[in-house]
Amino acid sequence: MIRDEREDVLVIGCGNLLRSDDGVGPVFIRRLLDRGLPEGVGVADAGTSGMDVAFRMRGVPKIVFVDACTSGSEPGAIFELPGDEAASAPLEAAGNLHSFRWDHAIPFAKWLLKDEYPQDITVFLIEAETTAPGMTLSEPVERAMDELVDLLLGRFGSGAPSAQGAPQCASN
Repeated sequence: MIRDEREDVLVIGCGNLLRSDDGVGPVFIRRLLDRGLPEGVGVADAGTSGMDVAFRMRGVPKIVFVDACTSGSEPGAIFELPGDEAASAPLEAAGNLHSFRWDHAIPFAKWLLKDEYPQDITVFLIEAETTAPGMTLSEPVERAMDELVDLLLGRFGSGAPSAQGAPQCASN
């Protein structure tokens, strides 16, 4: 993937579309695209491909991850974490490429990208109601996702479409 030099922010949606609420990251990216990206904001639907995420982060100043979590909190709860705090998994814990997730991509990218590592990484996690096989988000996760879309569009701009086209993580 080639980085668009106009990107100041890259929003990366992670998750498995075939596991209900675990697909919130990729669905979130589609919702952002439907609403229109502000100038300087790019998106990446990383699905469950953590390794690709690390390379896509190269040279982008601010990264925002969106993924599902299962912490036992109320379904639809939104958590905002600094990237370095959220990526506590040691790189060796990835084991193999099939279990390489966004929380492995952050320390890997730090090692790989050196001076081109993003200065600011934020992770938004939405508490899943279910990760059972299925292709539909639960009602509380759908509501939380729309709330988060509004929040990020408010932070990064009006939602007016940018001049650039749409470019391209994973959960448990």
